Amino acid sequence: MVLLAQLRKHLVTAAAAVAVATSVVLPSLASADDVIKWKVQSHWPGASSSYKDSLERIKRVLEERTDGRLQLQLFESGALFKPNETFNAVSRGIIQMGTISPGYAQDKLSLGGIASGLPFAFHNVWEAVYFHKNMGFEDKLRAEAAKYGVYYSTDKIYPTEMVIKKPVESWDDFTKLKIRSSGALQKFLTEAGAAGSYIPGGELYQALSTGVVDGAHWGASQGAKSMGLYEVAKYHVKPALNIAGTDVFIVSQKALDKLPDGMAKIVKDALEEQFWLRTNEYLYQERVSLATAMRDEGVQINTLPDDVQKRLTATAQKTWDKEAERSPEAKAIVEELRGFLKDLGYL
Repeated sequence: MVLLAQLRKHLVTAAAAVAVATSVVLPSLASADDVIKWKVQSHWPGASSSYKDSLERIKRVLEERTDGRLQLQLFESGALFKPNETFNAVSRGIIQMGTISPGYAQDKLSLGGIASGLPFAFHNVWEAVYFHKNMGFEDKLRAEAAKYGVYYSTDKIYPTEMVIKKPVESWDDFTKLKIRSSGALQKFLTEAGAAGSYIPGGELYQALSTGVVDGAHWGASQGAKSMGLYEVAKYHVKPALNIAGTDVFIVSQKALDKLPDGMAKIVKDALEEQFWLRTNEYLYQERVSLATAMRDEGVQINTLPDDVQKRLTATAQKTWDKEAERSPEAKAIVEELRGFLKDLGYL
């Protein structure tokens, strides 16, 4: 009996030790009652590289950093709403989070056209990053979105470059183009002489392959490759149409306010970290993607002739002026941008 009692004592002690060790080593898992689920409507189709590299990444990061308490339910472009309806859905709290191009929300954000990319402004990605983060443009965008109960956070800065089915060798070639575009770039391309039209991402490949459009921009090389555009459009156009924060996360402020203590900061910190990580990662992947497309798919770089670039630059300046007319805030940003570009020797 004594031996049996001692054996029981040892077993209980060992079980307790295992329980303690397990609680230390293993992270606490959220119970069903603790889990907060957010619906996230994206403007990226599931085939887009950014759906995986940006959206799925932030889902994974937030779930890890909240021990599974905050879970994102992802919906690709068009699954719940049209892309240009996502801002309103987040603003009204119908869904908690989304991704958009700021150009889709120009009816609410007077700075949206500038954020989606003034044409032929920045020459390098670092310049746009500096303007956003060091010169306060991101803060001004965030303040404007906050009026609608939306927290605004740029996903990344990257160039927007076209792919086309036939090379542009003259101004006449350019003015014959039908180009899938959006936001300020759509207006710019149309005013420059081409025909810009908006087509949702999910319909883009078919439109290009059937000749509804002659060219398109979906990010740059990486976006074009992930969407299969190089299969039907073998010319990658340089220079970039713009360099901007064309992809944005938007979050319902009400949803943020409802989170448990400390969790809203986790969300904001993760989004801020994502900006820097994805901007640098995208630049690297962009170069690799274009090199691979040139080697494996016969893609060629079509550098626009000098006279075409000069005409586009002249038109771009008019586009800037029109964006400046949208609000006093927009006017101030455009003036600040011009001063910045003059300091860099571009104007």
